[in-house]
Parts: sequence; structure tokens; C-alpha cells
Amino acid sequence: MTHVVHADYLVVGAGATGMAFTDALVDHAPGARVAIVDRRHAVGGHWLEAYPFVRLHQSSAFYGVASTLLGGGRLQQRGPETGLQERATKAEICAYYEHVLADRLLESDRVEHFAGCEFLGERTFASRVSGERYEVPVDCRIVDAHHLSPVIPAEEPPPFAVADGVRVVPVNELAHLHAAPSRYVIVGSGKTATDACIWLLSRSVDADAITWIRPRDPWMLNRAVIQPDPAIFLGMVADLMRAATDAASLDDLFFRLEDAGIMLRIDPAVTPTMAKAPTLGRWELEALRTIDDVVRHGHIASVERGRIAFADASVAIPADALVVHCAGDGLRQPPLVPVWTPDAITLQPIRAGFPCFGAALVGYVEATREDDAEKNRLCPPTPYGNSLADWARMTVLGARASSSFGAEPDIKAWADGVALNPVRTPPGERSARLDDALHRMQANMGSGVARLAELAGVS
Repeated sequence: MTHVVHADYLVVGAGATGMAFTDALVDHAPGARVAIVDRRHAVGGHWLEAYPFVRLHQSSAFYGVASTLLGGGRLQQRGPETGLQERATKAEICAYYEHVLADRLLESDRVEHFAGCEFLGERTFASRVSGERYEVPVDCRIVDAHHLSPVIPAEEPPPFAVADGVRVVPVNELAHLHAAPSRYVIVGSGKTATDACIWLLSRSVDADAITWIRPRDPWMLNRAVIQPDPAIFLGMVADLMRAATDAASLDDLFFRLEDAGIMLRIDPAVTPTMAKAPTLGRWELEALRTIDDVVRHGHIASVERGRIAFADASVAIPADALVVHCAGDGLRQPPLVPVWTPDAITLQPIRAGFPCFGAALVGYVEATREDDAEKNRLCPPTPYGNSLADWARMTVLGARASSSFGAEPDIKAWADGVALNPVRTPPGERSARLDDALHRMQANMGSGVARLAELAGVS
């Protein structure tokens, strides 16, 4: 027997974007009924499977849903990030989403949550526990909230061959070790790998006991300038656009951003080729630079006892070495598609680098506009960064999208009241510092975006 679920929207995925879309839609579309389906046992998406010591790489205020601030908007009062906005832990994020579900969405009596269910297509989903099948009416709109779901090491095998008897574990297992190896081998170039290295160093592991397999060196954003203070954030945008205006090449752009205190690189002697650009604290940068054993032979082909093989090289490791798999793709990068199509609403970032804001914006626009073509004009999707050119393209498309939706008075008013929006400028919160940032940004935005488009090959 198949049960009929009476809903106007079927949101496939109860992670960050699915929750942000649903929250905004329910707030602004009176009477709309939503069913949320997810294969996991609860809301929160990949955070439920993340490594225990993970934290948001950005400020808590930029993450979550529009109606409910994650955390208290507090400044950190101690530690190496004193004065910066708080960053939520895994436990805090999971508890937050449970609270939003129970106290906001379910309490509205217009949202149903189907945990542990697999979407089968054709408006049908089934419980992975009982096998019960469900379907939604033909006029129910499907919302694809897992189009960009991250790929994490806990849910993916290592992307290399592993011989018998070799200790290879996902990063999650670091927190559950019973005995220390003589050497840790960290595999990966991104945020997960940097988190693993920082966690080991913070647990008194000697930097000389760590080998870091880094296929590509990354550019990372200085966390101190990615803050929910409009004077700080818009000042950063102004400096970025000035650097872009004067840049002779993509590498020159990133060197200028480094000089401006916006971008960081771990090894000042190596020019990075990766620009997914998560945020990094300068204290983390200093710690990471103590690790001298960095291997740059590209991606691993295989791990054997006492040896790691690459396509054109190999390195020796101790027989008891623990190889830590941090090499998941992370944020996926499928081709951009229109957010609104006859078949689905496909959630994607709109403003560069802030997926929760993008999903909430799509929810607001869906609730307040009728014509799909107009919705797509207002909310063109933005990719994630990867290469330097990808990052420049992301920034260009994000700036263009901001111009599109920001020209609508009601959207601007809504966005200025949403903490998820990094450039919000609430009425009455002007200062000389903010006015200066706005003036510099406006002076450099046109030329900066035009030069970024040239560098990225964007028409």
C-alpha cells in the first residue's frame, strides 16, 4: 500500500539548504504545506556524520535558517579568536536543527518530516526501516535540496587502493584512537585536512610526527575579514574589488588579496592552485606551518605497508603509520542548472559562498513570486570555487545575482533583516567606518567585477 502525503512541496534533503528553504517558505507562504524527506535519521544533513571535533569554518550567524539565529551572535571572549564571532560545534549545529524542526516547522502544523526515507523519484519515497511507501500529489513541487550535498570521508571509501594490513581510517576515527602510532599521515588539501592537523597539534602531537599528503596547495580566506559586521565584510569586498581591478593575472589577483589580508596560503614559497577558500584563522596558519613533512606528488595511487605510491613516485612511511583519509570531494560541483524548472526547484548558492542564505532567498522568492522565469531572473545560481578561475567566476556570478535580487525593494528589505546575508545593512546601523566601506566598494565594484570576468573568461 502507498500512503498519500498531502503537500504542496516535497523537499528532498533535510540538511542546511533544505531546512533554510523550508523555513523561509513557511514564513512567507501562508497555507503552504511541506513534506521533508531525508535518508538520515534526523535533520542536519552531513553534520550528523561529521567528525566529532569539526566546527563551522565561518561565523555561526552566516549558517542555519533565516528565522532563527544559530548561537547568540556573541563575540569570542577567550582563546586565539578573541573578538571574532563564535563558530558552532557539531553538537551545537545538530541541536539547533532539531530545535528549528520541533519548535518552528512542526509547530506550524504545515510541515511533516519523514526521516530514514529514500526518495525514489516519480513523487515517491519509501522508509528504509519499514519499507512503507509514500507519494505526493501530481501538483506537489519537488525541491531538490541534495543537488550539492557534500561528499565526506565518513561516507566514502578512500579514493586510492589500500593493501591488507594497512591502517587507513576516515578522519572521524581520530577522536576514538586507543593507542598512538609513531606517525600520522594526513591525506587531503582542504578544510578537513587542516582541521585534522590542527586537532592533532592541539593534542600535543609533535609536528615532526605528522606527514601531510597535500596534492594541491589551497588559498584560504582570512577568517578575521569574513565577519557578520557590515563594516568589516563590506570593507573586505571593497579591498577585493580594488585588487581585482589592478590584477594582471589570476595569480597576481590572489597575491594582491594576500597582501590585503584577505587570502592566506600555508606555504609562502608555493603558489596555490586550489581556491575552494574556506576560512582559516591566522593562529591556525601559524600552527600548520610547523608541519615540515609535506608531500606534493599529486593524488595517492595506493597505500601499502610501509609505503605510499603515487603515479610517478613513492614515499616510505613507518609500518605502524596511521593514514587519515580526509580526501573526500567535499562540496560537489555539478553544472549549474536553473533553480526553477518544470520538474523541480534545485537549490544552489545565489550569493557567492553562502548556501544557507541562497536557499532561504529561494524560499522567499518562491513564496512571493508567481512566474518561474521571473524567479530565475532574480536568483541565477552561483557555483562553488575550486580552481582560481572557478573562484573568480563564482565571485562574478554572485555579484551579478546580488544586483538582480537586490534591485527588488521587498527582497532587499527582507535580506537586510536576515543574519545569513553577509552584506546586510540594517537601517539605523550606519557608522563612519561602514560609510567608508560602502563608498570604497561602490567606487571599485564595476571595474573589479569586469576584470574578474575577464580573468575567469565569463561573458
